[in-house]
Amino acid sequence: MQPKYKRILLKLSGESLAGTGKHGIDENTVLSIGNAIKQCADMGVEIGIVVGGGNFWRGRSSGNMDRTRADHMGMLATVINALGVADALEQLEVPVRVQTAISMQQVAEPYIRNRAVRHLEKGRVVVFGCGTGNPFFSTDTAAALRAAEIDADIILKATMVDGVYDSDPKKNPQAVKYDTLSFLDVLNQELQVMDSTAASMCKDNHIPILVFSIENPQNIVDAVCGCPIGTLVKEEV
Repeated sequence: MQPKYKRILLKLSGESLAGTGKHGIDENTVLSIGNAIKQCADMGVEIGIVVGGGNFWRGRSSGNMDRTRADHMGMLATVINALGVADALEQLEVPVRVQTAISMQQVAEPYIRNRAVRHLEKGRVVVFGCGTGNPFFSTDTAAALRAAEIDADIILKATMVDGVYDSDPKKNPQAVKYDTLSFLDVLNQELQVMDSTAASMCKDNHIPILVFSIENPQNIVDAVCGCPIGTLVKEEV
């Protein structure tokens, strides 16, 4: 297979790294995801990755805790995941760098856009931690921001469902899956693709989003090669 995209931004949820345990990092799961990323890198695809932190901490469900502090804790959770993904890729002999939006130079590089782009040009995978570095912004928004900054061709959003539905398929067996959507559809119908800030940023910067299931990590390779999987969100349908 030949890749359809030259440079991608892969968004991995924290839950996708937890395997069946639903919490923490499952090494075999991360290695299987890493194998798919390696296949893409071996095809010459330049890969940036934004990781979530929901397998360790969800700031929005933290009760009475101060929202800013809860979000900072969530950012630190994404660093654990970023390091876990980087370690798996290194085990597979994939060159990788971790960059964080909050400075922690003992464990990762600070996020510098030009340095990130240079790593990509040299064939290194770059894993972005700490979201945007600001509270009140989700890691989906971080994915949209980093995709715009590195001039990614597309955001590949790997989720626990196989696309976007008109209602929750886990609650409604009659839910209908969309093959394609416009950004206006997503925003007007409040579909759970990304939060509205992230979706608006992708719309404004003309960055399509492909939402697909990570339960089979090989879907990452299929997505990169343009196979008809998941739901594609773009400017016009």
